[in-house]
Amino acid sequence: DNWAFLYAQRLALKQELPLHVCFCLVPKFLEATIRHYRFMLRGLQEVAEECAELNISFHLLLGYAKDVLPAFVMEHGVGGLVTDFSPLRLPRQWVEDVRERLPEDVPFAQVDAHNIVPCWVASLKQEYSAKTIRGKIHAQLPEFLTEFPPVVRHPHSPSCPAEPIAWEACYSSLQVDYSVKEVEWATPGTAAGMAVLKSFIAERLKSFSTHRNDPNKAALSNLSPWLHFGQVSTQRAILEVQKHRRNYKDSVAAFVEEAVVRRELAENFCYYNENYDSVQGAYDWAQTTLRLHAKDKRPYLYSLQELEQGTTHDPLWNAAQLQMVREGKMHGFLRMYWAKKILEWTRSPEEALQFAIYLNDRYELDGRDPNGYVGKLQAGGRGADAGVPCPAGCLWSICGIHDQGWAERPIFGKIRYMNYAGCKRKFNVGQFERRYAPTP
Repeated sequence: DNWAFLYAQRLALKQELPLHVCFCLVPKFLEATIRHYRFMLRGLQEVAEECAELNISFHLLLGYAKDVLPAFVMEHGVGGLVTDFSPLRLPRQWVEDVRERLPEDVPFAQVDAHNIVPCWVASLKQEYSAKTIRGKIHAQLPEFLTEFPPVVRHPHSPSCPAEPIAWEACYSSLQVDYSVKEVEWATPGTAAGMAVLKSFIAERLKSFSTHRNDPNKAALSNLSPWLHFGQVSTQRAILEVQKHRRNYKDSVAAFVEEAVVRRELAENFCYYNENYDSVQGAYDWAQTTLRLHAKDKRPYLYSLQELEQGTTHDPLWNAAQLQMVREGKMHGFLRMYWAKKILEWTRSPEEALQFAIYLNDRYELDGRDPNGYVGKLQAGGRGADAGVPCPAGCLWSICGIHDQGWAERPIFGKIRYMNYAGCKRKFNVGQFERRYAPTP
């Protein structure tokens, strides 16, 4: 279920050439820890096994693509290169670095394989809100939301087989924090991810439209780790969920809105706004209101360490933080509350955003993702988590991206406000607090 892979095989079949798959394992990536690397690498083991069955060579290259991939291309006489797409600054730089170092006679193509409507096709500019991009995406879904053709067993064998991968030895190349442990509830790999999708459709889809904003209810897809790491395609998830539109019309519509429109809106923002992870990326009205209230007295001031350990005065916030630390996933409704309170309890909007992104990227399995920076929810918190990567993004919560100005108040200015009493009206706060109480 990967359009870049399918395009590469189509080219190889047309030219009657062998097909190689390369994954360049970088030693570090933003705030990723061993929690993220193990999830990714265990999923890649499954990919390598499938490639072997398809007579396709899988190579794990240690190092940055610019240092290892051009040499591989020349050593193996590779005639063309196809890569996937990410709108984030670092992966885009990796692609540019490879392009500069490739031999001139080797064509290099990029395919947006993780959005349904390719990012640069959905819109040619930064969209202001879901309202402005929704029509553009829905108009193009009939063309792009189609069934995947199969990857076939490749008829052209490589002249020399891929070297066996010493998977455990790969970890010695990493420069990451080993203290953030793997989570028990999420098994890496496509097979496990498809099982989660199947269980969502069978058990939770029916209540998705009514209960997805309640952190105590099992109504979410929980697919975000597998979607983030490309182990399950968002397009596959949509195709499977849509088969149940007759029985669960509202839930299917809500899932499509979150997993397609909202998710691709975040991709659009990161692609067209180079300041997607800073206050400078916010709209003028939001930057102005945050600046005017930057010196407002904060009721509490917490250090990064206090926030990370979940030792604030607020038991709901602490429970949400501890859920993220322990499980690698925080309920989407609480991600809004969590980020907005960081704005209220730190010295400045800049520090709040820095802390929120750090914590999100360090602990969330689906961190370091466009939706983690700017994912947007509808007014009133509708659609707090479709199970797609980090829907309540840090810039949406703290800087009002894809939102509107609200009644002015201290610290927040015109940024949308949330408080403990409002959460109590939405769900049983005490039940959630007890579930994630601090360990003595």
